[in-house]
Amino acid sequence: MIRLTFHGAAHTVTGSKYLLEADGASVLIDCGLFQGLKKLRELNWAGTPFKAGELDAILLTHAHLDHCGYLPRVVKEGYNHRVFCTPATAKLAEINMLDSAKIQEQDAEYANKKGFSKHKPALPLYDGRDVLDTIKLFRECEREDWYNVAGPIWARFHDAGHLLGSNMIEVEVRQHEKVTRILFSGDVGRYDGPLYHDPTPPPECDYLVCESTYGNRDHPETDLQKSLGEVINRGIERGGVILMASFAVGRAQQLIYLLQLLKCDNVIPDLPIYLDSPMACNATDIYREHSIDHDLSEGELCGDRPVLGGPAVHLCRSPDESKALNNIDHSAIIIASSGMMTGGRIIHHLKRRLSDPRTTLIMGGYQAVGTRGRRLEEGAETLRMHGQDIAVNAALEKVPGLSGHADRSGLLRWLKDLPTPKQTFMTHGEPDSAEALAHTLRTDRGWEVTVPKLGDSVELG
Repeated sequence: MIRLTFHGAAHTVTGSKYLLEADGASVLIDCGLFQGLKKLRELNWAGTPFKAGELDAILLTHAHLDHCGYLPRVVKEGYNHRVFCTPATAKLAEINMLDSAKIQEQDAEYANKKGFSKHKPALPLYDGRDVLDTIKLFRECEREDWYNVAGPIWARFHDAGHLLGSNMIEVEVRQHEKVTRILFSGDVGRYDGPLYHDPTPPPECDYLVCESTYGNRDHPETDLQKSLGEVINRGIERGGVILMASFAVGRAQQLIYLLQLLKCDNVIPDLPIYLDSPMACNATDIYREHSIDHDLSEGELCGDRPVLGGPAVHLCRSPDESKALNNIDHSAIIIASSGMMTGGRIIHHLKRRLSDPRTTLIMGGYQAVGTRGRRLEEGAETLRMHGQDIAVNAALEKVPGLSGHADRSGLLRWLKDLPTPKQTFMTHGEPDSAEALAHTLRTDRGWEVTVPKLGDSVELG
């Protein structure tokens, strides 16, 4: 018997966890945190829905927290086997999880200081020591090679084009003469996305677990570099600082690359770029280390402007370096996390500059329900930060082409040549998005498609 259970990313875009069981072996594909709305975040504390100590292996598609951020909790609860992932994923996951642990420890300390937690004392979901225990378990894998991860379960990784080191994972359950193939899409990247290669065509499979983040809509057809250049130049005309709310891992590095290209092409002036995020700075170091994995088809960079560096790119790691940015009163670009403005140093910059009409705030990528980014998208006139309501007077700009996810057309393009699986499971999308893509595949291609709910379990023949 082969059983697949959806413990996350079911009717939501977060918390990816898929439990695959076969002949006594148990393998978890992804181990993500639930993020966004409070009711989702509370699921992280609701109890792990499987026995961590009974898992035989964990496979990671990539290093974003909604795919790896629950891993230290599972290790804290007794998991002590290997975690299979690519080398870049191992490095990026480490810095993401350490940052997550730090935030949780600080939140717990603050709750205890203020006394508002119902738990006495308030505790983090996991701490830095749990992360250090976790990274000892990483087994770095090369793409396109098969690995026997547990019992009859084998796996290999293919480039998903979403993030440095990101993958779709092809799984084979080899039972005597019978082989059952299951493909887990992970997050499928965009075609022609800056810095990343196009997603690998999906291999033939019996069962497909497919993401649907943008399953009901397409990104606007725009020239990304042209659009970004126009937005930057409008920001310069306003005379204030240009804030870019960015994910620290992946998006920030794409932005620096694109801005450097625009400078080389004399589309924008050589204004300073400040990357204000210790985690983004560390991730940038990893991107530089793995430069062989970059797709630079948009253009090599000229002179003293390497892909992720140069004299105009300033990496701000310390609190003092970040605070010094408050004194800037001329056109400059500050890239700070988090991308959905749920925390991080971007909050301090918003508090300082959101009420100034000279400020330009650039948002790019998906803004989940319940986040500050979504409220700004929906036209909020004030934004609450650190207990204060700050007026939204800044100019808000959107550069949709910055999303790291394939849109509806991109997903259909990715699936175009895939022979019909026995069954497809539509995951990692809000209900409307998942159902829309499922409906298209049912009606246009005659596929058998299910949109599982959280906790649903199926037997695979």
